[in-house]
Amino acid sequence: MIDIDTKRTVRRTTNFYFSHFSKPQRTVRPTIYAITPTYRRAVQKAELTRLSNTFRLVPHFHWIVVEDSNLRTELVSRFLARSGLQHTHLHVPTPRRYKRPGMPRATEQRNAALGWLRTHRSSKDTGVVFFADDDNTYSVELFDEMRLTRRVSVWPVGLVGGRRYERPLVDKGRVVGWYTGWKANRPFPIDMAGFAVNLQVALSNPRALFKRLGSKPGMQESDFLKQITRVEDLEPKAANCTRVSLAVDPLSSRPALLSPSPCAFTASSLADVTATTPLAYALTAAVIIYRHDNQVLVWHTRTEKVNLGNERWKDSVQIEV
Repeated sequence: MIDIDTKRTVRRTTNFYFSHFSKPQRTVRPTIYAITPTYRRAVQKAELTRLSNTFRLVPHFHWIVVEDSNLRTELVSRFLARSGLQHTHLHVPTPRRYKRPGMPRATEQRNAALGWLRTHRSSKDTGVVFFADDDNTYSVELFDEMRLTRRVSVWPVGLVGGRRYERPLVDKGRVVGWYTGWKANRPFPIDMAGFAVNLQVALSNPRALFKRLGSKPGMQESDFLKQITRVEDLEPKAANCTRVSLAVDPLSSRPALLSPSPCAFTASSLADVTATTPLAYALTAAVIIYRHDNQVLVWHTRTEKVNLGNERWKDSVQIEV
């Protein structure tokens, strides 16, 4: 631009002000994709309600619910429509031959959700994939922990494996072993609720699925994780997996807790494993608080079975449970 009086070239001020005072662009927060297999039973709606009450508090959240059914049921369809959550409703039945006791569960449903993500999301999308079974209880804080997962993140889980909690053992920011009560020699002795996967890791490994053939009960997590990561590459969350307290859903059955004893495939003498001695505080027999303000962010709870044959009389009004 030229000044008409001095005939000199002057710098245009518009770009200067725009570059210094324009609002910075907001960083896009990764979307959390929670995959929940579900099946028809008396407590199904109660379980889904508990989850939805938590999920509604989580921003940038997408709920993928997969029914073990030949079709989408009216109960789940209506429930999701009223939930106010961004959701995807899928269905795929488990073959009858795999419904025997002792067989891995929800394999087809989790794989269907992974297939949906690989079809409807691309390398331009940011997100984290989390397997949120409907019989568990999740802290809202957990989703803040997992949202910045770079590849695969891990954390403690309460009320699992016959113990008050299970967790990865961490030394200098790396997973070196496991505190677990069942089959510590598994490649990844971890519960389905104890890890999250970056969306791009799931998309870039299209053959990574939960195995049905040759898979044994309790090995689904290991069979899946060993296709996409290594133990030494895991990202410990929740203060290096030391946030350990116990909360029991009042509706959940009481777990049979075994005597805690560290079981790890890697020798470790981490001092924080000793955070298992509770203070003498209990709230309505539901919450036990441990020393050092440690906390668990997810609990492997299971609602007790309801006997629907004990009603002495039938209500004239049919109410959906």
